[in-house]
Amino acid sequence: MTRRYLCSNPGERESGLIDAASVIRAGDLIVLPTDTVYGIGADAFTPSAVSALLTAKGRGSDMPVPVLVGTVRAAGALTESLGPHGQDLIDAFWPGPLTLIFKANRSLQWDLGETKGTVAIRMPLHQVALDLLKETGPMAVSSANRTGNPPATTAAEAEEQLGQSVAVYLDAGPCADNTPSTILDLTASVPRVLRKGGIPVEKLRGVVGYLATED
Repeated sequence: MTRRYLCSNPGERESGLIDAASVIRAGDLIVLPTDTVYGIGADAFTPSAVSALLTAKGRGSDMPVPVLVGTVRAAGALTESLGPHGQDLIDAFWPGPLTLIFKANRSLQWDLGETKGTVAIRMPLHQVALDLLKETGPMAVSSANRTGNPPATTAAEAEEQLGQSVAVYLDAGPCADNTPSTILDLTASVPRVLRKGGIPVEKLRGVVGYLATED
């Protein structure tokens, strides 16, 4: 049965975080707030949970799921290397709306979809999300909506779209800013912006120098 917790209430927030962490460890799905939009989350290392996440969204494995982390150390463990720019970008913009794509650590046993050996990682600037991630470890998280519908900016919108496919909804009120994260691919010699979002391209250039854009 679906549970919803109001995170503005300290008691409910604590109970919700405990329940959500338990649900993730059991291989089920939750909805959590982030600094962009609400996300639907699963344990990144449980393939059946990631598959359930994709099914709940009505999405195929050809659109792999990004990973949210609660610490920089966790991010480093998921990658082959942070490369020449990764640490500088992390220092400048994490936690925040910047998703970085790295070559994934080849020793990891996981299935996020058709990633072609890469992993997209972000640390969100939202205390509820960070507190949960520090309990669960890395989570596969995608926007909390059915594919083709607008991303949810409230827990109620997420529940309307995802319903009973999610065990726990953490409700932290409306999102402060629904601008998506900027996505920057660091797997080639020249960093490439794959999606413009919360971190302006000019600020990225201030850290990495030259970068390529899609336009």
